[in-house]
Amino acid sequence: MSEPIPKRPAALLVILLTGQAMASMDTSIAAVAAPTIRADLAGPPALAQLVLAGYTLAFAVLVVTGARLGSRHGPGRVFLLGLAGFTVTSLACGLAPGPGSLVAARVLQGATAALLVPQVLTLIQARFSGAARTRAIGAYSMILALGVAAGQVAGGLLVTLDLGGLAWRAAFLVNVPVGVLLLALGRRVLAAPTDPRRREALDPPGVLLLSTAMLALVVPLVLGRDLGWPGWSVPAVAAAGAAGLGLFLRYEDRLARRGGAPLLDVTVLRLPGVATGLLAAATVMGCYAGFLFNLTLWLQDGLRFSALAAGLAFLPYAAGFALCGLGVPRLPRRWRDVLPVAGPPVLAAVVLAVGALSREGWPWPVAAAVLLVGGAAHAAAFSPLVARLAAVVPTGAAAALSALVSTGTLLAAVLGVAVLGGLHLSRSPGTAGATTAALLLAGAVAAHRSRRASATLAARPGGSPRQERVTAARQRPGAAAEAPSRRPGTARTERSEA
Repeated sequence: MSEPIPKRPAALLVILLTGQAMASMDTSIAAVAAPTIRADLAGPPALAQLVLAGYTLAFAVLVVTGARLGSRHGPGRVFLLGLAGFTVTSLACGLAPGPGSLVAARVLQGATAALLVPQVLTLIQARFSGAARTRAIGAYSMILALGVAAGQVAGGLLVTLDLGGLAWRAAFLVNVPVGVLLLALGRRVLAAPTDPRRREALDPPGVLLLSTAMLALVVPLVLGRDLGWPGWSVPAVAAAGAAGLGLFLRYEDRLARRGGAPLLDVTVLRLPGVATGLLAAATVMGCYAGFLFNLTLWLQDGLRFSALAAGLAFLPYAAGFALCGLGVPRLPRRWRDVLPVAGPPVLAAVVLAVGALSREGWPWPVAAAVLLVGGAAHAAAFSPLVARLAAVVPTGAAAALSALVSTGTLLAAVLGVAVLGGLHLSRSPGTAGATTAALLLAGAVAAHRSRRASATLAARPGGSPRQERVTAARQRPGAAAEAPSRRPGTARTERSEA
């Protein structure tokens, strides 16, 4: 059986989503503060890029390992550990005396975020059920998607206000009191004893293979341009990283078939609609990241907006996402299933409309209305899709789904900024907008295929034979993603952890 619904679901959800928001917002907060950081610390020209890339790289390399540690030691325990580490490293960033110590603290901050973030969806899927789970996943999707935009506004406010003369340091120190409060509350809601039966091997070869592949894929996309790499080397190294990810997935699949304990339970990708659903979700998030990056650049460099004004211009988008995201769980099931297919084309139209509207200026009322629709379309495309994937995947594989969602959206965001941002920086904003729209239409096709596959599964009595095979594989002795609820003697641990 799955874990029971918590006695204080609202408190649990607030703790989880606030932790997710801190980690999601930190990249864009640091991006807004980066010019001030470089000037204050008299750092080298690459300091701004290293402050951003150190966090992103550490998170990308370790997020799947963080999800696996959650399965091994309990997601509540690992969430608290990651939250404590994130709070301490935020303090270290805020107090950093020089460029080197700041970059090192940012790397450690990204590593602790990789412990914290994958536990959020795992705990939501394990601790909530029915309509409560749908609403919780909708709120989670909103935080995941809008953290970057909210970070821009928060970073602009903190740097502009210069609270206590702290300037950029306040962008990091603001995490400390929030983290301390969450830790105090979280110990009552999340702490649980560790079940020794969960402690399978960590799969060191898988960790090494995945880490190498992620570094090869993300480093050239994040730092290649700023470090002056030759033009051919960036796609070449990134392609090698993508091939490494393919090798990792094949290795993990073979390990699971032999009854081993893989780092990532890749068998969930065989469930009907999961692989195409993840592709659709990642496509939407990648297009959003590229659109946000390009629009921010145009507002600041082309229209001479301040960082704060550029962030405020994007608020209608956040409002549209929030309104739609909160309303989606209340819609009939058949409507929710259609939204991930209908949302991307509407968002594609919004991207093209914003490009046309902002060529000579920024018509605030009209642009705000268009961005409001765009945010709603984004929520329609993303939130119900993640909720449907969570419903398809068994609770025992929640950590694997969380790792796939976290890694997929991160890689999509990096690729979106690198590819779509590269088109914008090459003086081709029209091409960037058209490419974004085309990718969103492809995402709608993937969402449609995911929907059809999920509907086929639901129409079969007792589920599909494929799902039965995946479940059977997960129940083999030593299988990494075996559901704790199916192991003898774990009901007491589940009750205590709730």
